[in-house]
Amino acid sequence: MEAIILPFIISKQTKPLFFPHFVSDVDHQKADWVSIHERICQLLIPIRTTCPFLLSEKESKHSAEQLLKRQVVSGPGASTLVTGSLLWSFLGASSRRTSKRGRTCKYIIDLAYSTAREFVLDGKHKEAIPAALHALRFSTEVYGSSSVQLVPAYLLLAEASTGAGRLPEASKYLSQAQWIVLRTPDCSAALQYKLHRGLGLFCAAEGNLEQALYHLANDIYLASSAFGLKSIETSGGYFHMANVFFRQNKMDIANSLYAEVTDIWRAFLVRSVQAQEQILTSRPETSLFTEDKELIKDRLTEAQQAEATRVLAAVLDVREQAPKQQPGETARVLHALAMLYYLTTDFSKARELGMKAFDLAKQLPQPECLEAIGHLLNLINSGPSYTK
Repeated sequence: MEAIILPFIISKQTKPLFFPHFVSDVDHQKADWVSIHERICQLLIPIRTTCPFLLSEKESKHSAEQLLKRQVVSGPGASTLVTGSLLWSFLGASSRRTSKRGRTCKYIIDLAYSTAREFVLDGKHKEAIPAALHALRFSTEVYGSSSVQLVPAYLLLAEASTGAGRLPEASKYLSQAQWIVLRTPDCSAALQYKLHRGLGLFCAAEGNLEQALYHLANDIYLASSAFGLKSIETSGGYFHMANVFFRQNKMDIANSLYAEVTDIWRAFLVRSVQAQEQILTSRPETSLFTEDKELIKDRLTEAQQAEATRVLAAVLDVREQAPKQQPGETARVLHALAMLYYLTTDFSKARELGMKAFDLAKQLPQPECLEAIGHLLNLINSGPSYTK
């Protein structure tokens, strides 16, 4: 398979020469502070501050070895044991400092990445870039410049740059990510599908829709092989592919893919509601607001909530704006959104959407989801914070 990122063509032997940098003007510094720096400023102090009285790992090891050599020349005995303990003391202290610093860096990577991801999901692509750059910078420091661990940060930067309209930068980030993946023979399908999704979104932004469909088809194939055909990971590929067909005015295909996206999320949310209901039934003293370990374990992550809200709201907009209305499909999307808001304890919004779904479902010749929607409304109305 030829690796193409227009306008770049790369291979395993050719490394794209692109290194992200920080521009030290006032506007950039302000954007950096708003995006991520305010959150990690205190964490940077122990990492960036040098302590002159503490030796580096290399210096510690060298000093200990020299001390050991001098002791061996003097002869064996109890003092040799002292020297041995000094050696381990040097190495242990250095190792502890390195380990603590590494843990701090990894924490910053996770924080910066999740912050950038939140900005992207909220549609704030420009604000996401400084946080994503910090994630890349510290990932490079911890794992090295050619590690596959850098790929998520590069892909996030590419997505943020694409959303911000900075296509040349996005292309360079994607080239770097693709180069690393090509150099990693055992790269997982779980990572490769994200690369193809990034490539697909980039090609779609450039207007190269056929190339976008090619990459999104690979995205769906790889995601389904890693997580299953009906997984929420795979649904993202269906959603973006539907958007491309929508732009091509191939509405039959687009509608079929939007329906698949709705069904996947609806099934996932039904299982989540059922899991919560079982816990609440078996333990009446708990509620959706309770900080209970079992409830927390089964809750949607913030990223899942944001993704579901964004995708389902977009599908609902397509359904409601369509010239030819499909009340059954619209009712399914509304049902899914109502479950999502119920799980996030926004009972007012959940009831509003649930009632709309219920009214639409009643008009169908075979209202297959009417009972499920009615049951959800009962759960919503019994919510602790529900007010009429």
